[in-house]
Amino acid sequence: MNTTGLTVEEAKRKLEYYCAYQERCHKEVVAKLKTLGMFQTAIDHIINHLLEHNFLNEERFAKAFARGKHKFKFWGKRRIEQELKFRDISAYNIKMALKEIEEEYLTNFYTLADHKWETITETSLEKKKKKWIDFLIRKGYETNLIFDTLKNYN
Repeated sequence: MNTTGLTVEEAKRKLEYYCAYQERCHKEVVAKLKTLGMFQTAIDHIINHLLEHNFLNEERFAKAFARGKHKFKFWGKRRIEQELKFRDISAYNIKMALKEIEEEYLTNFYTLADHKWETITETSLEKKKKKWIDFLIRKGYETNLIFDTLKNYN
């Protein structure tokens, strides 16, 4: 038992569903178990169960996260890497995740860069460039890629 009255088995079933619904990282699962009032020994037991039964897989989470954020939010490698580090994902799994987006990376970057350039209504070329650069940096793209591409917009 714990502070919410949930048994370890009930919490285990709840977390199986939680992980099956969407890929999760260890940090999210531990936080969820803590909100359920589980004690550390129960958390360790449930995490082991989820790992053994493949409900929880950090490499799979990292790859899915990278693919999703790149495809739908057009995030660059730096932003994805930063977000994965924030979630305590290992360097190896971050590297594997970034490999997932290599094929479409430049295509997505150029599509986003062109679209943003066309939608900035700034009349001053210098201000337009600054807004465009700032936007792409916030999205997590590498500065050398941004500045090399900027040469095409003069």
